[in-house]
Amino acid sequence: MRKLFFGICLLVLFCNPVWAHAGQSVKVEVLAKTSQSWDGADLPGYAECKPELTILKITIPPQTELALHKHPVINAGVLLKGELTVITEDRKRLHLKAGEAIVEVVETWHYGKNEGNEPAEIIVFYAGRQGRPISVKKAEKE
Repeated sequence: MRKLFFGICLLVLFCNPVWAHAGQSVKVEVLAKTSQSWDGADLPGYAECKPELTILKITIPPQTELALHKHPVINAGVLLKGELTVITEDRKRLHLKAGEAIVEVVETWHYGKNEGNEPAEIIVFYAGRQGRPISVKKAEKE
């Protein structure tokens, strides 16, 4: 229900003619709309709690691999620049290019890797719970 309300608010806000300049129309492009993460797993239901939205811009330098981690919350992003490969612990892979969207895996160990020669920049939106982490690094001895 919250998802529907948020979607309707965005449509009203950005598609309302009040927001358009004379002679110009607003373009809305759906980058992702799904109930599954990129590996095909169903996204979990929302818990009844105090929500906390977080939006991060993450810059990953060239030839850099992130630590193995997981997200206990639903999150999605858009790669702004560069290329990025996401790899799960069980070796599933997703390769992103600039302009592509990702609906991240939830409660699945994974890492990102920038194998390119330029920084990879991604904006990520997290639908979290107040007071709870949005990412958890895997301990080396696990």
